[in-house]
Amino acid sequence: MSEHRIKVAITSGDPHGVGMETILKVFNDPQMLEVCTPVIYAHPELVKANRKSVHADDFQYNSIQSAAEAVHKKINLVNCWKEFKSPIEFGKPSKEAGQFAFKSLEAAVTDLASNKVDVLVTAPINKDTIQSAEFQFAGHTEYLAQFANTQRVLMFLVSESLKVGVVTGHLPLKEVSQHVTRERILEKLDLMHESLMKDFGVSRPKIAVLGLNPHAGDNGLLGTEEKDVIIPTIREAAEKGMLVYGPFGADGFFGSAHYKKYDAVLAMYHDQGLAPFKALAFEHGVNFTAGLPIVRTSPDHGTSYDIAGKGVADESSLRAAIFTACDIYRRRKLFREYGTNPLRRQDVKDSKEDQRE
Repeated sequence: MSEHRIKVAITSGDPHGVGMETILKVFNDPQMLEVCTPVIYAHPELVKANRKSVHADDFQYNSIQSAAEAVHKKINLVNCWKEFKSPIEFGKPSKEAGQFAFKSLEAAVTDLASNKVDVLVTAPINKDTIQSAEFQFAGHTEYLAQFANTQRVLMFLVSESLKVGVVTGHLPLKEVSQHVTRERILEKLDLMHESLMKDFGVSRPKIAVLGLNPHAGDNGLLGTEEKDVIIPTIREAAEKGMLVYGPFGADGFFGSAHYKKYDAVLAMYHDQGLAPFKALAFEHGVNFTAGLPIVRTSPDHGTSYDIAGKGVADESSLRAAIFTACDIYRRRKLFREYGTNPLRRQDVKDSKEDQRE
């Protein structure tokens, strides 16, 4: 029996950003068609405009009406914008561009829900211009959570060397502390623990938890969230059988490379986790939404308006997002079939040394 060829739905993102440029660069390498069958949701004019900017005049694709018609070993394009009236103006935010981005996302998610494609990879959007009566969300994560009828999701930034999740995501900083609760931390730890086993093949995950305040509160001197909420929650998670440690002060934790001792890190808020992640793993980092019944990844950068249309965008993160989505799809299939991942790393004994860490 031949191996199932994974169909990857790829959204265009904001057409005035670098999304389509990076897509063309990734699939200008014919070897990528051995990895998956791409189904791109965009408009031929967007491909044409970016083909010029990256000097890929020989870039060819198969125009289809539905992902069900996708041909293996070809680049497939579903035209999800039947009318294309606005000119493509690289680097300029616009409501029209935001609506194009939404139409691409909506079409891809609809096909994913009906099993016409296997996984979803989303190019960057402008979270402001995409807002409309149909899209009133802080980002992709929240939109997909509602589509899947679940609020139990984790923004999980992953690379080979570092994996970081966040307790709170797209929130103003002044609101973070009120959302750092026992229930929320436990939920994110559960999601991270489950994802590390099911999606990444780690049999006994070791998770580090960061504090909220500088120096993890300095025993209450710089804040009491650690003593009142975070430390008791870590103990509760450990009592449930998870290998969870902390809280650690974020600066020293990343500055001393302490993160290398753990399979993943749970940060308390967006920039606390994403800033060091992007500093350490930006080129090959991937944004993965853990907890969803489907597999969704994206590059870990934004629309990059400042370089859009110039042909200089780095496609490494998008390529990594495609590889990661395919890997997770295969691991989940194994997990469903065997109840575990037979390719997982060797079991880690819950030794006394682990407990003392």
